[in-house]
Amino acid sequence: MEIRHLALASDWEDARTHGAYRVSTRGATLDEVGFIHCAFPDQLDGVAARMYATVTEPLVVLVIDSVEVEAGGIAVLVDEVDGAGFPHIYGPLYPECVIEVLPARMSDGALVVG
Repeated sequence: MEIRHLALASDWEDARTHGAYRVSTRGATLDEVGFIHCAFPDQLDGVAARMYATVTEPLVVLVIDSVEVEAGGIAVLVDEVDGAGFPHIYGPLYPECVIEVLPARMSDGALVVG
């Protein structure tokens, strides 16, 4: 199953350098929260509006193969948040589990991908 994670481009580049992505969401680490927040494709715009609306630096959308994540021994669970199921990765995200990185940015509070 493909899931998405919206990230600061600088955080993703740091993860590629160090071998693992450990940011849960904007302003919070995996160690602080216990998992990495993800979304299904149709949820990504809402996440961007809630968490990244004021971000001016470059973003990326990480397209993640959850089967590959789980094959590495990291749980991917769909947890209920405000009445909706959101996928969460319960451990670090390794670059080899990311099948595509799409450039993104916020424009007038909306996510623009590509």
